[in-house]
Amino acid sequence: MLLLAIVLAAVSPAQAAHDYRVAHEQEILAEFTGLLAIPNLASDTANIEKNANAIAAMFSRRGANVQLLRLDGAPPLVYATLSAANAKTTMAFYAHYDGQPVDPAQWQTPPWQPVLKNDGGDPRIYARSASDDKAPIIAMLAALDAMRAARMAPSVNLKFMFEGEEEAGSPHLASYFDRYPKELAADAWLLCDGPVHQSRHMQLYFGARGVADLEMTVYGPARALHSGHYGNWAPNPIVTLTHLIDTMRDTDGRILIDGFYDDVTPLTPAERDALAAIPNIDDDLKRELALGRTEGAGKPLNELILQPALNLRGFAGGHVGNQASNTISTEARASIDFRLVPAQTPEKLRERVERHIASRNFFIVPDTPDATTRMAHPNVVKLEWGPGYPAARTSMDLPVSRRVAAVIRDATGSAPYLLPSLGGSVPMYLFQRNGTAVIGFPIVNHDNNQHAANENVRLKNLWEGIEMFTALFTNLR
Repeated sequence: MLLLAIVLAAVSPAQAAHDYRVAHEQEILAEFTGLLAIPNLASDTANIEKNANAIAAMFSRRGANVQLLRLDGAPPLVYATLSAANAKTTMAFYAHYDGQPVDPAQWQTPPWQPVLKNDGGDPRIYARSASDDKAPIIAMLAALDAMRAARMAPSVNLKFMFEGEEEAGSPHLASYFDRYPKELAADAWLLCDGPVHQSRHMQLYFGARGVADLEMTVYGPARALHSGHYGNWAPNPIVTLTHLIDTMRDTDGRILIDGFYDDVTPLTPAERDALAAIPNIDDDLKRELALGRTEGAGKPLNELILQPALNLRGFAGGHVGNQASNTISTEARASIDFRLVPAQTPEKLRERVERHIASRNFFIVPDTPDATTRMAHPNVVKLEWGPGYPAARTSMDLPVSRRVAAVIRDATGSAPYLLPSLGGSVPMYLFQRNGTAVIGFPIVNHDNNQHAANENVRLKNLWEGIEMFTALFTNLR
């Protein structure tokens, strides 16, 4: 028995996880594909419940104490805990089990029928939420299995929280924190959402951009008009809206709204040093994405994702191709997402955007205008705002920040890249209540088609994630 103990002690957590995974790949993949086969739109109440119950059962089988935390009208939070003997520190891990909507016609395979493809020697699983965000959940479960097989115990108290409406904007997450303050309290949070660096190198992120959504509609004639009979006389709403958008953002990504950048918090010296340590792979990405140019006046991607952004995510007006007709449309719509950085807020953003639009001779309405309103103003625009949330950031210099980075470094043999903020948006600010440290730890590949058709996860990323979670669960203090 003493010899066995010595042998076990000589095996690192990451190596133990590797050995376990090699011996149990089929079981891990079977559990993973079973979870991926459950549709997971936040609005699909029946299947969201199935997802929550499935994850709860998986953690219960690993000996965790599990609850489904509930609020009226909201998907349940899956909450699980594992205690460590004599531990005084509690680390909490977050992921979400809901996924983005799908257009099955754009998928090569059905989105909720997981398929393993070799992809030229780089095997991947294709399914909705394969990477965003069910892969981290399965990696955590497999890490617990590896620990049990190697007789390794957690070094800190572990909490797990899995949300069911992150892709819908997390509208109830703040209320969950209010309702369950004891359950959702921790010394630090690790948010396991997002991709690793585009170079496939492990990274940690210490912040996330906020987000605000805007739907804009402008109006033309009450009915579609023949462009030959009425062109040059009846205003074309497509032209009106495109020119309005041109006043808000240039083709190099710079936002033209007065005062938009006034609240931006500059990066600290430590954050600038961390950025400088990340290699510039922009040329490789340009080739991968077939880009003839980039925005941002030549600045690198890692720097640009730390700035505010205005993205035109969709436009609707008239028809094209075989459905095109020589008409002046009745309306045109644009869908916009704004990405916010510290210390911008959705409320201040809305104020500045609406002031800008009004200054361009537009009358703003919150609902579809009637004929009287449309005739009373040269330009009418309907603005529909989503709830949005602010950006957040944790200091890289905190002891827990350094400790998490050290665990990843020791497990992989190289230091992870440290990114001041993730380019995407996660409601990190909610986890920062009472000054709690929040660190992002992603495991999935950058080329995963996140939010798009044919979403996938590389098996290599999944396997590495199992090793990293095993190291974190057993080596944090």
